[in-house]
Order: sequence, then structure tokens, then C-alpha cells
Amino acid sequence: MLQIHEYLMHAVYFAPRGRRRIHELGADLTHRYLSAEDLLIGVIGDAGAGKSLLIQGMFPGLELSNDDERINTRPLPLLHHAETGSFEHHTYHVDMCFELAFTQPAVLADAVHKAMKDGCRIVVEHFELLYPVLKRNADVLVGIGEEVIIARPSFFGPLPEEIKSIVYKSLYHRKMAHSAEDITQMVLQRMGVPKADGHDDVRQGFILCYLEQPKVDLALVEELVKEIIDKDYPIIPEGINTISIGDMKMKCTGPRIHVRSTGEIKNFSLYKDYLYDQLQDMYKIVGMVGERPKSFFANI
Repeated sequence: MLQIHEYLMHAVYFAPRGRRRIHELGADLTHRYLSAEDLLIGVIGDAGAGKSLLIQGMFPGLELSNDDERINTRPLPLLHHAETGSFEHHTYHVDMCFELAFTQPAVLADAVHKAMKDGCRIVVEHFELLYPVLKRNADVLVGIGEEVIIARPSFFGPLPEEIKSIVYKSLYHRKMAHSAEDITQMVLQRMGVPKADGHDDVRQGFILCYLEQPKVDLALVEELVKEIIDKDYPIIPEGINTISIGDMKMKCTGPRIHVRSTGEIKNFSLYKDYLYDQLQDMYKIVGMVGERPKSFFANI
């Protein structure tokens, strides 16, 4: 009997910003699209895209061989167990970009083949680097940039490089939007507006949601945000929950999903009216960055 995931060509989601929302999306992707028989999961995305957070959401409890804060385990468990011929874990993690500094691609590919033959699942970050020597596609490909793409490749694709060509290019818009969103919230809080009650997503932009309509002029908010952007302050992650913008600090649960400085935010604008969402009964502030997409479905 066919399962619903077997009909999947690809699905596209907004890539959320912030640890909790990325974890929740990862858990939902696993529930919707993964089968127990999927042994090779290829994850594709540039540095700072949130790959590790997404993997943690998709595979709770999986020990990453390395992440942004530290190297967790050496030698690499997959390689060590392949050498001993005894695979002790059900699921292994490999970051190809990191491991290629220590190990030849063919050795990693051989270890992956052995683990799969033993019924183990392998989650491979930067799968596009392994694909040429592995000579087989992943059971499921996951790309993360401005969007999260999940695909079940067939004989005709998609290939890892096709996913990479989309998500690497679009990540810059996500980082711009996240930085602009945090600066906007910082300005709003200085004007006496409480922290947003929620967040929504829009292509090349952000949405702040409020149960009660704030009493500030959005044209003035836009002007103040642009002043900060024009000063080109550096944006620096400080730990896992904080960023600094110049000499200003603020809480942020996605500290690496930012541009390097405020001056990299291009074409920032706010809608000058509060948008009322009748379905959610919330007032929304909408900000946009970069060039406007030609259509909602462009590049999907």
C-alpha cells in the first residue's frame, strides 16, 4: 500500500527564523515526508542557514558530529564503526564540509555504503559534496535557504546541485529579512511597543503580529530603521541567544541567520498601514527587503 510520502515530488516551506520555529518545522517534515525505510538523508544549505537546527528538529536526540559551537565527537562515529564492522547507532550524522578536512571523500562514501547495508540511517550535511563519489542520490533531499525544500528524488532528479543552486542564492534574502526584522523590533521597543505576540512569513520580508494595534507611526519607524541601516553597524552573534548591533544588544534565537552588517540590508521598507488579519484576529506590521519577487510562485 502506498504511503502519502511516496507521492511527493517536492514541497516548499518558508524557512523560519529562530530556534523553536525551525525545530517545529523539522519535526513536521519528518512526520509528513519521511519513512522508516529512508536511510540516506541529504541536507543542503550554506553556512548560517540553520541546517543543524533543522536536523535537530527532524531527528531529536541525534548527536551531531560537529555543529556551529563545538566539535562533539572524534573520531567520527560513522568512520570508527565502519572500520570495526560494528554499527552501534541507528542514525549517524556527517558534515561533509567539515570532514573533508580530515578524510578522503571515497573513504566517507564507503563508510556510508557499509552503514546503509547494515540498515543504518545517515544524515549528511552538504550532501552535494558526497554525491559525486557516492554515485547515488539521497532517499530524501532537504535544502534550506530562504525556503525549505524537501524532495524525494527519482531517476530524473532533482540532483543535489539543483537544490543547492536555489537555496544558496536565496539565503541572503532570509538573512537580510531577519536582520531588518530584529532592528525593527528594537526600534519599536524603544518607542514603547511591547514585543511582538507572533511572527508570520512572507517572501523577502517579515511580519510582526500583535493582538492589539500598536500606537506608533510606521513611516517614522521605517525612517528610524533606515538610519540604523545606513550607519552600517556590524551584526555579531554573541552566544546562542544574543546578537549585538553596533553597541546595542538584543535577544535572538537565530543569531547566525543574519547579514554581517546593517549596511548589507538593501531596499528596506515598511507597509505604512497596519494590516488586520481577520482569520487570526491580529494586527500585522509587514517589512520587505531586496528586490520584490515577480510573483508568489517565482522560483518555487
